[in-house]
Amino acid sequence: MNRIDRLFGYILTLQAQAPLTAAALATQFEISRHTVYRDLEALAELGVPLVATPGRGYALAPGYHLPPVM
Repeated sequence: MNRIDRLFGYILTLQAQAPLTAAALATQFEISRHTVYRDLEALAELGVPLVATPGRGYALAPGYHLPPVM
């Protein structure tokens, strides 16, 4: 799975079930936790509102949904 697919997958996964830990995301996407941290940082830089809760994991900000693709 390439990085673009993973980034899109994180958003879809976090919309459906949140919060998720980096370890859970790493297991689901079959990558290392370090890669998850790097990918989530890239999403934040792109403007995706991520919320990190210590001990619980990562989630999307309430009310955020992926904009429709035309």
